[in-house]
Amino acid sequence: MLDTNALDTATLRLFDEVARGGSFTAAAELLGYTQSAVSRRVAALERAAGGPLFERLARGVRLTPAGAALHRHAVAVLDRLERAGEELAAIHGGRGGTLRVGSFATANVDLVPGTLRRFAARRPDVGLRVVEGLSGALMDRLRAGALDVAVISDYPAGLPAEGARTVPLLADRLLVALPGDHRLAAADDVDLRDLAGESWIEAAPRGQPTLLVTACAAAGFTPRTGLRVAEWTGKFGFVAAGLGVTLVPELAARAVPPGLVLRPLRGMVPVRRVYAALPEAPLPAALELVGMLGEWKACTTVSPT
Repeated sequence: MLDTNALDTATLRLFDEVARGGSFTAAAELLGYTQSAVSRRVAALERAAGGPLFERLARGVRLTPAGAALHRHAVAVLDRLERAGEELAAIHGGRGGTLRVGSFATANVDLVPGTLRRFAARRPDVGLRVVEGLSGALMDRLRAGALDVAVISDYPAGLPAEGARTVPLLADRLLVALPGDHRLAAADDVDLRDLAGESWIEAAPRGQPTLLVTACAAAGFTPRTGLRVAEWTGKFGFVAAGLGVTLVPELAARAVPPGLVLRPLRGMVPVRRVYAALPEAPLPAALELVGMLGEWKACTTVSPT
């Protein structure tokens, strides 16, 4: 049985050179060993292999059947290690590999996919893998080494950025989504106090602090949130049916269907801040992507129709 503990990379390279050149002397000169050192290392390898790997001839050596079998595997291992080294050099040089990106849900409406489209056009050599999740869970994955970039926000639990580098990207303001025939649909902007009597379509469980509750408290009232719908598409459907209104982060504005209107809010309305998080030693491709995320501009048009 082969003792694999004896098969370090240097030994495999020496074995390969002896097999290719048919000479201990030639391998010693090429690798910078003495001939006696090559003989000792080959003998140790043969003990680990359980028998002779070379036939000693009057002039040089040649592989035994066992040596030829081991040499095939040695060449494959050395080739894989060489390719691994090339791939790692490319990744660390920003020239290839796969970039693992995590982001929260509303960032996946426009910010992340729009940026990844531009990144892929610029860097077709870099593969992309995307994971969606809450900011805290994304940071756990980043710290565990499972993500190269995470797009996170400081809502609802603050900025969960310990153990990472963070880059500010944008402040995500709140808009209100109204039915097209709402009494305030034609206004340039809306004061939350004018919506104090509305029914609000909300996603969070009762008692959990939300941007809606925080904003309405600052405006001096508690919102009526009888209808609780988790998904954005569902909330928009309820608003379109005239069953209430809802707040929409500007990042999600492109997901709003025809028939609804978005209006900015006046006054002291809270915003959530969006960041890119990176490991302490980020990949060059990750830094490039974060730079492109920072170039993204919201293209929301708050239309009267």
